[in-house]
Amino acid sequence: MTSSYRSFFTREHVRSLLVALVMLGLAVVFQFYASIYSERVPSNSVPDLLLSILPVVNVNFLIVEGALLAIAGTIVLLLAKPKYLIFSLKAAAIFIATRAVFVSVTHLGIYPGQINPGTDFWDSIYTGLGLEAGFFFSGHTGLTFLMMLIFWKDKFWRYVYLVLCVLFAFGVLLAHVHYSIDVLAAPYITYTIYKISQYFFPEDYKLAIS
Repeated sequence: MTSSYRSFFTREHVRSLLVALVMLGLAVVFQFYASIYSERVPSNSVPDLLLSILPVVNVNFLIVEGALLAIAGTIVLLLAKPKYLIFSLKAAAIFIATRAVFVSVTHLGIYPGQINPGTDFWDSIYTGLGLEAGFFFSGHTGLTFLMMLIFWKDKFWRYVYLVLCVLFAFGVLLAHVHYSIDVLAAPYITYTIYKISQYFFPEDYKLAIS
């Protein structure tokens, strides 16, 4: 790991990392205000064939604690494998900003029977980060799918993120916190974001897959 960090912390990489952190920070701020705006717009729920069939199941432990654990684990993983760090941060920034745009322009009401986060410590962190805001498209499904694509050549982590993606997809549907279209569309939109990130940041991508 020491040699990896020595080769990673070149002037060019540090400069690119700072750009990635700025992008991510701006994207998070954009998402925050987009969430506030979307909550102020009156909206109604719409029928959903899949949700009308599925029972409502309280899987907040997966949606809340699972999501926070996945985020924390991903941060540790990226720090342990720094060659993935810059591209992952930039791709995540584009993902968050893109989702903020969709949340701003797509105003759907809460589906009846939705399981909302509670008020305990982890739920407060989850809601405080704005992770429950907005519907289209699913951040739980999309971000894990994005990390699966980024770690595609690392078979172990590819399948870890694939499993997480599937678990989150079923979890948010069972809890009725997302419409089925939110989950079904997430991989397609995320793949486009991944390709856009490759196009705009080819050197960071080459570093990640080296």
